This record gives sequence, C-alpha cells and structure tokens, in this order.
Amino acid sequence: PDSYSQAKAKADADEAALSPADAKTLLEAQGVVLGEGIAACATPNPDMAPFVVVAELDSAGRIVRSWREGGTPLAICFQKQLANRVLSRPPRAPFFTSFELSFTP
Repeated sequence: PDSYSQAKAKADADEAALSPADAKTLLEAQGVVLGEGIAACATPNPDMAPFVVVAELDSAGRIVRSWREGGTPLAICFQKQLANRVLSRPPRAPFFTSFELSFTP
C-alpha cells in the first residue's frame, strides 16, 4: 500500500477473513503489544486524541511496516514501539492488521 487508507482497507479485509480462533489469537497478541507500547510511551498529561496504526506482518508475524492516522506524541511513539515486534503467525503474508485506539476519561 502507498497510503494509510490503502493499508487500513487491507487490514479490515484481512482481519474480517480470519477464523474465530485466529482472530482470538491475534487479538491476544495485539493486547500484549498494545499494553507494552502504551506503557513505554506514557507521559504525564498525554494528548488522548484517537489514533490508528496499521501494521504489515511477515510470515512469522513480525511487524515489518506501519502506517499511522493521528499525529499526537503518543501515536508517534506507539508506532515506533511496534517496529519489529511479533504478533501471532498470520494465515498468509503479507497480512495487515490495525490498532485502533480511543480513550475515555
């Protein structure tokens, strides 16, 4: 994909095609990476604007590329935290998935 929009469309399609078991495994792996990434990026009084990061996974589940919508320091830091992280092994490669974050006070 050449843009965030194209990558997000691929992520939506790839995630929708997962079996329930694969979707559960991916969601659990995303939860671990999400928790660690947000903890690493924590600052006092962060900008809590919503953001989305789309990740491209290789055949081993390693994040090899990402796209972001949202330019807050938290969004930028989180995207950087994803580099070379490993999620679950996807059913095919490349595989696209997204992290969609919104916060409630």
